Amino acid sequence: MNTDKNITITNAWIVQISGQKIVPVFGDILISEGCISDIKEKDYKNLYTQPAKYFSNTINAGGRVVTVPMINFHDHFYSRLAKGLPLTGSMENFENILRNLWWKLDVVLDAEMIRASAQMAALESIRNGVTYIFDHHSSPKYANGSLETIADVLREFGLRGVLCFESTDRNGKQLAENGISENLNYLRNSTDNDFKAMFGLHASFTLNDDTLRRTSEVIKEYGLGIHIHLCEDKIDREESLKNFKNNPVDRLNHFGLLNDKSILAHGIHLTDEDYRSISNCGSAIVYNLDSNFNNAVGLPEILRTPLNVPILTGTDGMNSNPARTFKQLFLLARHQGMTFEQSLDWIKKVYFDELNFVQKYYPDFSSLKTKDRADLIIWDYIPPTPFMEENFWGHYIYGILDRPIHSVIQNGNILMNNFRMDFAESEYQQNIAAQGSRLYKNML
Repeated sequence: MNTDKNITITNAWIVQISGQKIVPVFGDILISEGCISDIKEKDYKNLYTQPAKYFSNTINAGGRVVTVPMINFHDHFYSRLAKGLPLTGSMENFENILRNLWWKLDVVLDAEMIRASAQMAALESIRNGVTYIFDHHSSPKYANGSLETIADVLREFGLRGVLCFESTDRNGKQLAENGISENLNYLRNSTDNDFKAMFGLHASFTLNDDTLRRTSEVIKEYGLGIHIHLCEDKIDREESLKNFKNNPVDRLNHFGLLNDKSILAHGIHLTDEDYRSISNCGSAIVYNLDSNFNNAVGLPEILRTPLNVPILTGTDGMNSNPARTFKQLFLLARHQGMTFEQSLDWIKKVYFDELNFVQKYYPDFSSLKTKDRADLIIWDYIPPTPFMEENFWGHYIYGILDRPIHSVIQNGNILMNNFRMDFAESEYQQNIAAQGSRLYKNML
């Protein structure tokens, strides 16, 4: 990656965050030693009357919009190679999809495949302006060191990650123990300013009481949040009631696993009592609409979701584009009966929920102000009408989110400039293809 100490971004609409407000300003961003050293405001009207000047280490945004990076709050790097695989068995319902695809795939992954999967995810994430990733990893037969392998890849690309290993009892006692150990090993040995830990759990219906009890002890000792799939499909509630005599939310509550640093992925099949329990604990629900459509498990009922429950956006490994999820959530709110104004208010809430949650793990997350970390993305979007606080969300929903990413800067380093990666992509793609071929053969 380009590690020049001084970078200037000129002629940019800079979307600054001030409390719960968005404040766009036009001007230049000066970056030095990984931080925004200065922002020089200027008159947008001069953009087309004064010729652009090009200097070394200068990116001319040309009137494009600059925002903070995108955050993917629920990803599965391990699924990235799962394209065009030879599948057998029914895919008729969610349980069959798990048994005939994901639970066959994760047990054949090894270090080389995990590394290639992470490389593919990192490249895709940068293309989509994502530089902060909450990844939920599964490789039951290759647990030891798997999270450090992922962290190594993210570190190589200059990204930040909150990682965890999917603990589950579906593969027997020893592999369950290996999953718990990997969460602990990564937490104790590999976390730093850029890499944080959560405790990963699959879902209530594949976790026995003893595993939840042990998880509770760990998160209390280390102040962790859990990262778990919650009521993605009806099977989670049905099997939890059948095998453990309690529903998923009450089980998590009973063992003290819900707190304000926890991520509950999906949250589709929740009752009003479930929502009350979640809101009392401050845990966040991450919506992943592409995945829900693909698995035909249902969709979030937005009108039933309490406003005090934090809502975040993820992709569930389907892609690396949480901006797509964000736009879909707005459209879903409209489809489910919210007025235009209600939908805008709700999506604003989601935006600031995300900023509030990521700061629990990264207090230095940028607001694009002087002295902030120089983490930012340039969208290939030039506003066709006036651009201001009062109409920002109209630009964001109907313009910005549908545009590709022009450039990415993380910690003052250029990861992508004018759509060109600052990496030897072909070398990574060669390795990705080689490991994808190995996975294909192992799935035959």
